[in-house]
Amino acid sequence: MNRSQYFFAFLMGFFLYSLVEIAGRGYTHWTMSLTGGLVLALLYHINSRDTVTLIRSCFAGAIAITAIEFPVGVFDNIIMHWEVWDYSDVPFNLLGQICLPFTCYWFVLCIPARFLCRRIMRQFGDQKPSALSSDTSPT
Repeated sequence: MNRSQYFFAFLMGFFLYSLVEIAGRGYTHWTMSLTGGLVLALLYHINSRDTVTLIRSCFAGAIAITAIEFPVGVFDNIIMHWEVWDYSDVPFNLLGQICLPFTCYWFVLCIPARFLCRRIMRQFGDQKPSALSSDTSPT
């Protein structure tokens, strides 16, 4: 894979996550757009391996997203006081920046993200069709 593939995945994550946030809570923050781009580029890398199943991809993605969300949250919310989000009222939270329910949400969100990553791989023609056919629908 080359840099243009990761850059395209970053841009898709940047815009799609922004749309998900706007649809879900009515607004987003520029740092969340950047984080969404970083996350989809990372998910693209995770899903580029033929041996990664859907469940493994979702589990790795949920852990990775939560691991990225924590330092971004500490910077945005605790250091900069931008108040981008606050999970303090959500059960099983850590400093109000990450929480178990949202880790589960990230797990579920990784399902369409996997199919998007696989679609991007097909469009770039970098993957063998046989490796992708087992978990993607025909276009």
